[in-house]
Amino acid sequence: MSTTGRHDEAPEGAAVELLAAALGPRARGCFTTRGAGASRLPAPADERYTGLNLAAHVDDDPAHVAACRAWLEEAVGLGDGDIAWMNQVHSDVVARAERGSAPRADALVLDARAEQAGFRPLRGAGVLVADCVPLLLASADGLLVAAVHAGRRGMLGGVVARAVEEMASLGADPAGMSAAIGPSICGRCYEVPESMRDEAAAIEPACAATTSWGTPGLDVAAGVIAQLQRCGVGRIAPSQWCTFEDERFFSYRREGATGRLAGIVLTTI
Repeated sequence: MSTTGRHDEAPEGAAVELLAAALGPRARGCFTTRGAGASRLPAPADERYTGLNLAAHVDDDPAHVAACRAWLEEAVGLGDGDIAWMNQVHSDVVARAERGSAPRADALVLDARAEQAGFRPLRGAGVLVADCVPLLLASADGLLVAAVHAGRRGMLGGVVARAVEEMASLGADPAGMSAAIGPSICGRCYEVPESMRDEAAAIEPACAATTSWGTPGLDVAAGVIAQLQRCGVGRIAPSQWCTFEDERFFSYRREGATGRLAGIVLTTI
């Protein structure tokens, strides 16, 4: 297995404000920034959601969220409704992506080989975050992809391994998979009570951290990487960005009420 230190060039058809995900030669993906498409989007009624807020579950104007999602679909070369979303609940539940459905789950697996009678095939799956880890997975042939929401609870609960196992059950070899980790709060910034760090470290030792000011912390992305490695995932691209430090991104820890960025993974079809 290998852990690469960079992400790919911008995906074809994407604006420069989108950050490309390293998912191998047969799949595409990206992570959004707060400013992506901002000059072409209507201003939201609430300035807390200015920019590309893709979350419908916050207090943003639904029309603004719809415009943001439409902009993103166009930017990555998809049509209306071609990205599947989920209702994230910090769980270990993995669901299959289906057009017109937003299951209560924290991982969506999209099988481009599956026929959906009466529906245009889905092309992408998305995950929403504002400090949690957005994880994108792709099989070697790009026909099986997944978008995973790995917050503290989900990472400790096993959502990463369950997503990999679901893809493997559909025929994907973990050794041939690519994984890309997007913007999330880093261990230098994610302060937690000492008891919480100790409890988390007992489950996933790799996530134990110390903040830059010397207090107990958690590095959720480090825990995700350790779990991917134990699952045998062959190619892992770690995150280069901290949502708390970098104001290009929404951060719940920094701002409280705020929008959500997205990780999007696209199949080869």
